[in-house]
Amino acid sequence: MLSAIRTFAKSKAAMVLFGLLIVSFAVFGIGNRDLLRPRISNDVITAGSRSISPADYKRAFEGFKSQVEQQVHQQITPELAAQNGLDRRVTEGLAMREAYAELLANIGIRPADKLIGAEIQKIPAFFDQVSGRFDKATYTRKLADNNLTATAFEKNLRDQITEQHAVTGLISGLEAPRAYAAIAAIYTLESRDVGYFAIEPASVPKPPAPTDAQLTELMKENAARLTRPEFRTLTVVRFTPSQVTTTAPIDPAELKKRFDFRKDTLSSPETRTVVQISAKDPAAAIKIAQGLAKGTDPTLVAKDAGVEAITYPNKPQAAIPDKKVAAAAFATPAGQVATVKGDLGIAVVKVLSVTPGHAVTLEQVRPAIEAEIRKDQAAEKVYALTQAYDDAHQGGANLVAAAAKAGVAVVTMGPLSQGGRDMQNQPVPGLTPKVVQAAWALPAGGESEVEDEGNGESFAVRVEKITPPAMPPLAEIRPMLANAWTQRELVKAMQARADGFAARLKKGESLEAVAAAAGASVTQVPGIDRQTAQKNIALSQDMLGKVFTTRPGEVFTAQNNHFGLVVGKLEAVHTSDAVELARSAEQIRPQMTKGFYTEMNEAAHLAARHAVKVTIDANRAREAIGLAPIDPKADAKPVSGKPALAK
Repeated sequence: MLSAIRTFAKSKAAMVLFGLLIVSFAVFGIGNRDLLRPRISNDVITAGSRSISPADYKRAFEGFKSQVEQQVHQQITPELAAQNGLDRRVTEGLAMREAYAELLANIGIRPADKLIGAEIQKIPAFFDQVSGRFDKATYTRKLADNNLTATAFEKNLRDQITEQHAVTGLISGLEAPRAYAAIAAIYTLESRDVGYFAIEPASVPKPPAPTDAQLTELMKENAARLTRPEFRTLTVVRFTPSQVTTTAPIDPAELKKRFDFRKDTLSSPETRTVVQISAKDPAAAIKIAQGLAKGTDPTLVAKDAGVEAITYPNKPQAAIPDKKVAAAAFATPAGQVATVKGDLGIAVVKVLSVTPGHAVTLEQVRPAIEAEIRKDQAAEKVYALTQAYDDAHQGGANLVAAAAKAGVAVVTMGPLSQGGRDMQNQPVPGLTPKVVQAAWALPAGGESEVEDEGNGESFAVRVEKITPPAMPPLAEIRPMLANAWTQRELVKAMQARADGFAARLKKGESLEAVAAAAGASVTQVPGIDRQTAQKNIALSQDMLGKVFTTRPGEVFTAQNNHFGLVVGKLEAVHTSDAVELARSAEQIRPQMTKGFYTEMNEAAHLAARHAVKVTIDANRAREAIGLAPIDPKADAKPVSGKPALAK
């Protein structure tokens, strides 16, 4: 588990996810900072005039952690994330982003306010669902739903557009040289002939059974991998709707009340597709109406009148702004034309189609509303159970006794790790991340208050026992260790045998003669290239690595695709014909260009990171995600390839 998180955190996929996360801040991300306030602040990161608050940092951390959890299919606590450097990746990523934005601002790249406004009005999330156009009220509401202000959102959008403008200038005319693409094509299309023979475990003496001393030494060598994490045994009481029954008759008055309240939203109004063309005067209106009645394209009719046609596709009456025009349009039969003097002038409308509305009846939606009422009744009963439990718990009863007084059963879980797995590393049924989080915040014997689980459920947890991290006893893992020791000794013996045969090949003996001496036969693999290599299941990854990194005539040893080794020799290297090389080079060139851009963009961000003075408060970052501060005397560990975190 730990290695999977570490591997993903260092991978290119993690960088891509972090990049997507930063882009998403344009809608859901970093809040605005008031530059006129005093510089004494609680900010986690400052880069010139820019800064990241603890709340902003926590939002970024949680977003990135969620992406990693989806990749490793495991809940990750803040402690586990910090152990594997996820917090440092977030910190350094934000620092680099803010430094780059500050550098671009310093060199004068700044989009106009008019451009920012125009871009905001293109975002579908801010469109009115009825009119299909930008709506300021929707804009304000959406931002509020995501804890953003208009100032904060527009600042982030400005940053995004600024970077787009900078990138456009950076890559304009960028194209990989043909010579580079040709070299890549030669590398990709070359094929190799290889011969090899196998060294199997049966070809070496079986090692004697290991002694306790040897197994103990093996345990010490692998202490980090063998040490078990902290385990906890928990007692949990749950309060869920499934614990209560709701069979009481439903009050007809309550049913009718809910139906009346929701009737309009459950029904669908009549909609129409209507074309509206404004007329400058009555004479123009007559001409427009005649053109529409003949079936002439409304766009051409409007153009002839010197105006533009407005189409309302499958919209309700409320979607047409002019109420008089709307009334006329919804009173006109399909296919007919009407002229009306609206609030904004004369208009000619043609009804292209009519979709009848549908008004629901109480009987049609009765099952859904009854289910809703029963759900609410169950929630009330669950709340009563939690209140009974809480009253008993506050009165001095422990978790088990309080649950008994409330009439709710308890369940014991564990021993289990903070990752939610048992001692056999299997997921614990019924365990949720919130229960784990609450349990690991308690000491042995500690009990939580009633915690909300969501979906109308809640729980309380007691920590019965804490088993500290420890190595398992030798007797418990003896078979596993003995097998590992035997396997290791076999590998040593096979490697010594393979090295001996490889030495004979290097002295000039033929592959066939040496294979015969080993009691094996030679396997020839002609014409293998990098594009088809992965399809050859007979060759292990270790073998393929040796095949494509050795020179003609060189000898190598490698792991087989099963438990065993091989001794091989690269016989020859072949290049492709000129026509195929030229075709491949042209196909590779756009990919290389994209790679150049990626490297240039990374270099630009790194340059900004070093050019702009960035301050990082590592302790404030840890506090933002719920971790204890680090020792101020301890050196912060730098992220590989990045500057160290500031103390």
